[in-house]
Amino acid sequence: MTNRALFDFTGATALVTGGTSGIGHATATLLRDSGAKVTITGTKSGPQDYDVDLSGMVYRQLVLTNPDGIDALAGSITQLDILINNAGANFPGGLDESTAEGFTASVEVNLLAPYRLTERLHGVLKESKADGGASVVMFASMAAIRAVPVVPGYGSAKAGVLSLTRNLAAKWADDGIRVNAVVPGLVATRMTAPMDYVPEIKQEQIDHVPLGRFARPEEIASPILYLCSANASYSTGSALVVDGGYSVL
Repeated sequence: MTNRALFDFTGATALVTGGTSGIGHATATLLRDSGAKVTITGTKSGPQDYDVDLSGMVYRQLVLTNPDGIDALAGSITQLDILINNAGANFPGGLDESTAEGFTASVEVNLLAPYRLTERLHGVLKESKADGGASVVMFASMAAIRAVPVVPGYGSAKAGVLSLTRNLAAKWADDGIRVNAVVPGLVATRMTAPMDYVPEIKQEQIDHVPLGRFARPEEIASPILYLCSANASYSTGSALVVDGGYSVL
């Protein structure tokens, strides 16, 4: 039996930060395959430096800790309907987030950088003619709603993302820009891969998920596309939890 929703983003323009791996790549691929013109960002010099399918996408190098790079990227975009603020990291630069330096670095990457990019793109998003309005999707985390002491900076930044989502949604509603957040649970990505080397920790996490497994990146991508579609035209300021039930236990 087939019961999947199909999306049609023909003619839409989208920017997906961190679109070279994990949830970002799954989202960019689904947008591309649904007809959107997709630009992705990554930290390497060019698309040839990645071993994933980036065909049919425009690649732009972006380092989140470089404000000038963020400004340059935003300044080069003249049309935009969808912004997916996927890029982020814990332990940025290998720093211990329990130190002031590591905490600050994590907040810079996971909260200040996506805010800067989103704010710089306000003008082109406002000009969008997309059915249901322009759409911004921010990325929060389970670390925003429960304690994860090993990454205090990351958790604090992601909690800030939820507040930022609500505030931008209210501020930009009259501009025809919807701002929502997705809150993924445990997803099989490069960020969670280190748990494979500590099986007891990984199993402890799985035991906390009623569905009993990690999500695949594409299982987060589909809800993201819903938020970007006209089907979600009355959704703004919301936080869509996609966690296999993790947050209910």
